Amino acid sequence: MRADELRELYLRFFKEKNHAVIGSASLMPENDPTALYVMAGMHPLMPFLLGQPHPQGKRLVNFQKCIRTIDIDEVGDTTHLTFFEMLGNWSLNDYWKKEAITWSYEFLTFKEWLGFDPEKLSVTVFAGDDDAPMDNEAVEIWRSVGIPDERIYFLPKDDNWWGPPGKVGPCGPCTEMFIVVDEIPKCGPDCKPGCHCGHFVEVWNDVFMEYNLKEDGSYERLEQRNIDTGMGLERTVAMLQGVPSVFDIELFTPLIAHIKKISGRDEPSDDEDRFVKIIADHVKSAVMIMADDAQIAPSNVEHGYIVRRLLRKAILSADKLGIDKGFMEPLADITIEMYKDVYEEVEKNSVFIKKNLKSEEAKFRKTLRKALGKFERMFEENGTITGKDAFLLFTSFGLPLEMTRDLAEEKGIDIDLDEFRKEFEHHRDISRTATEGKFKGGLADHGEEHTKLHTATHLLQAALRKILGDKVQQSGSNITKERLRFDFTFDRKLAPEEVQHVEDLVNGIIDEDLEVTKEFMPYDEAIALGAMAFFKETYGETVSVYSVGDFSMELCGGPHVKRTGTLGRFKITKQKKIGAGIMRIRAVLEPIDAS
Repeated sequence: MRADELRELYLRFFKEKNHAVIGSASLMPENDPTALYVMAGMHPLMPFLLGQPHPQGKRLVNFQKCIRTIDIDEVGDTTHLTFFEMLGNWSLNDYWKKEAITWSYEFLTFKEWLGFDPEKLSVTVFAGDDDAPMDNEAVEIWRSVGIPDERIYFLPKDDNWWGPPGKVGPCGPCTEMFIVVDEIPKCGPDCKPGCHCGHFVEVWNDVFMEYNLKEDGSYERLEQRNIDTGMGLERTVAMLQGVPSVFDIELFTPLIAHIKKISGRDEPSDDEDRFVKIIADHVKSAVMIMADDAQIAPSNVEHGYIVRRLLRKAILSADKLGIDKGFMEPLADITIEMYKDVYEEVEKNSVFIKKNLKSEEAKFRKTLRKALGKFERMFEENGTITGKDAFLLFTSFGLPLEMTRDLAEEKGIDIDLDEFRKEFEHHRDISRTATEGKFKGGLADHGEEHTKLHTATHLLQAALRKILGDKVQQSGSNITKERLRFDFTFDRKLAPEEVQHVEDLVNGIIDEDLEVTKEFMPYDEAIALGAMAFFKETYGETVSVYSVGDFSMELCGGPHVKRTGTLGRFKITKQKKIGAGIMRIRAVLEPIDAS
C-alpha cells in the first residue's frame, strides 16, 4: 500500500464512523509560544480539546504535517524523521475508550482495511501510579477483541501518558499499538514494546484525555473527556510494504536513489548510508518548512534556525560523500513533485524554496572548508573542543553547535554546553531557543492576557492592511502573556508616522468598545464576505469567523475577548526585517490607566 492510498483509506474509514474530515494546519503553531513547529496532529486542535466548540462537530479526522526536532540526532535509523505526517482522529467529549480501541483494532487488522496479522499486534497500557490507577478499562477492551495477556504490556507515565509531568493542562493515559518485525530479532530477554531495537514498531497511539494537571502538581478529572489518536504515516506504510525502514518507501526512494547516483555510492557503507538518509530527510524537511505559507527562510533565529540547521547538516553530510554544490535543488524538485497534490502550498512556494536553497548552500559552502580546518586546528592544539571554541565556530563560520558536537563525538570528546551557552548569552542576535530545546511543545495558553493579545493581533493585522495596503499578509504569529509578535509580508520598516497611525487606529477600535462576534459559516461564504484567511485552516467546509464590527473579519480558532474595550492601550515596541520581504512587529497592551 502506498502513502496516498493509506491517507485516503484512513479518512474513508473514519468518515464511515461519522467523523468530519478537516485539513492539515500550517506547520507554525499560532497560539502556543512554547513550540516553534507543530509536532503532533493534536497540536493545532488544542483550543477545541480545551473546550471550544469545533465548527465541524465532535468527531474529527485528518492527516497533519509535522516537524519534530527533539529526535533529530536519531535520523538515519529505521524509523525517525524530522518531517512526517500524522493520521489522527478525535472525539471532543463524544465517544470514549471502547470505540477508540475497537476501531483502532478494526482498521489495523480487518482485511478490508490494513489487514495486519492480529498475531503480530502487541499493545501497551498505563501501569498506574499515585496520580492515576492502572488502566484496567483499556486492558479489558483489548482482551475483548482478542489480544491475549502475554501481548499486553504495562508501562509507566514516561511511556504511556500523554502530557509529561510538569506541564499543566489536559492529559491522560494512552494505549499504544506495535507491530512485530520478524526480520529484526529481539535484542534480549527483556525486549518489549518501547524498546528501540526495531523488533517492535509503534504504529498507533490512542490518548484518553481525562485528567487536568494543576499548577500544584495534582491531578483532577476533566469535565470534557477527549480521544486524541495518532498514526505515523511513514512508519505504517513501511510496515504495510514489508520494508525494513521508512527510507525504503516511495516517499524517500526517489530522493535516496538520486543521492546515491550523484555520490557514486550504489552500495554505501553503514556510515555513508546514514549520511545519505540525513541528506534526504533534512533537505525534504527544510523544503516542507519553506513551502508552508508562513515562508520561513534560513536564519539564525527561531523557526529559521531550524531550517538553517537542517540544510547545513545536509551540506556537511554531502561534503563527506564528495557531492558537489548545487545538489539540493534537484532534491527539492523531487520533494515538490511528491507532495504537490497533497499540500498545494508546496508547488505554490517553489520559487521561494529554490531561491533560499541556492543562497544557503552558497553561504555555507564558502566557509565550510575553513570551519572544518579551524576545528581540526583547535583539536590539535588543545586536545579538546571547548564551549568557547564551539561558539567561535558558530559565529565566525556558521557551523551550528549540533554539527560541532557531532564532529567532536567522532573524536570521542564532549563539548561543555554550559560554557557555550554563557557565550551565547552575549550574542544578542541569536535566538536562545535554538540551543535550549524549546522544541518539545506544550499546551496553548488560553489565559486572560494571552486572549487579549490574540484579539489585538487581529486588530493589528487589519490596521496594517488599511494603512499599508492588501499586500500585507500574515506570515507568522507568536503570542505570550507579555507581548504579541506578528510577522507579515512587507519590504521595509514602517516610518514613525505609520507606526503612530497603526497604534491610533487600533486604539480607536479599542475605545469604541466594539463587540467581538463569532459565527460558523461555509468557507466559501466567509471568503466572499471578505474574511481574511492566509493560513490553511484546520477544518474543512465550515469555518469559525471572528468579526470586530466592520473593522476586522478573519477565520480563526483561537481565544478572543468579548469586547475590545477590555484590551487596554496598544503599543508597538519593536519592528525589524527578518527576511526578504518579511517584517516583524512586537507589541504590548498597557493598562488603560498607565501614565
